[in-house]
Amino acid sequence: MIYLDNSATTKPEPSVMRSFEQVTTKYYANPSSIHQFGGEAEQLLHKAKQQAAEIIGVTESEIVFTSGGTEGNNTAIKGIALEHQNRGKHIITSEVEHPSVEEACRGLERLGFEVTYLPVNQNGVISITDLKKAVRDDTILISLMHVNNEIGSVQPIQEAAAVAKQHPKLFFHVDNVQGVGKLPLKLRGSGIDLCTFSGHKIHGLKGTGILYIKQGTTLFPLLHGGSQEYGHRSGTENLAGAVSMAKALRLITEREKKEGDQLRRLQLHLREQLSKIQDVKINTPESSAPHIMNFSVPGTKPEVLIHMLGEEGIYISTKSACSSKQKDESKILSACGWGNDRTTSALRVSLSYDNTREEIDTFLSALDRSIRQFKEVME
Repeated sequence: MIYLDNSATTKPEPSVMRSFEQVTTKYYANPSSIHQFGGEAEQLLHKAKQQAAEIIGVTESEIVFTSGGTEGNNTAIKGIALEHQNRGKHIITSEVEHPSVEEACRGLERLGFEVTYLPVNQNGVISITDLKKAVRDDTILISLMHVNNEIGSVQPIQEAAAVAKQHPKLFFHVDNVQGVGKLPLKLRGSGIDLCTFSGHKIHGLKGTGILYIKQGTTLFPLLHGGSQEYGHRSGTENLAGAVSMAKALRLITEREKKEGDQLRRLQLHLREQLSKIQDVKINTPESSAPHIMNFSVPGTKPEVLIHMLGEEGIYISTKSACSSKQKDESKILSACGWGNDRTTSALRVSLSYDNTREEIDTFLSALDRSIRQFKEVME
């Protein structure tokens, strides 16, 4: 099997699985219980927070463990909106956000909030000038993704954070689900107030994640109850999930340092060879994250090519797994200004540090063969 759909989810790292199992088996007490066994579980939770905080360069009290990217994004966006709506009801985001950000904003619009969706250029990147112009006196939140999950474009987060810093009454949220472990992102002192991470994108487990909440940032909690996670997320803590998330974060950070250049070279090889295949049009900009390659094959049906490749044990995708079963057109590519021939025939290859050049070459041969077979059938 050749798995090239790592932006949808990754294969769990065996040592992460073992840590989850060990904690589940040995430290199953409720961390909120006052007896000694509960105290041991609570200490382990604090240790996981300390480890995660050290890795991403923040303090322990700024780490909130979540169930993943969707919960983190919703908690950040809705939490800020509901808590600070008396000061303003204007939110800024972009036209190329993940569905968990876009739909959260759409939901707030139904509650009377106003959202500005910044346009992007052909590379899928916003204009800082547009962002500056969009900020108003009643703006309470800017929410932008670091790396686009579909085409790999990288937003100017540092520049956007600088804009946010000039307006201390608004908050800046970054969806870093696709960026973590692939591109560095400084949080402390950056101007970023909230940042989302997901475990299953970094060889961790589904149902695990982190929301960084800068000290002093106040949110209206989506979950009320026992005031766990500093009151930001009530509910008995998923201790095993938290420990496994911290471990996955450490391991992917180490691999980024050691193997980041290798991953970039693999993507470059993929780009060069894809450009040689007839009818293939590359959509991912050259200044992209190192693990995503989006391309179109005009005149073909992407789902047919995916099934043809799948029959050979090669797995790629069309777009975000959260929207891949919806209508064929890529909303991201459409926002970039591409025509219908490309927006309806897009495919995505997403790499991990485990993929090899041999796997890429096997995929390229199978893709070329599948395209030619499709064309022959349609003639």
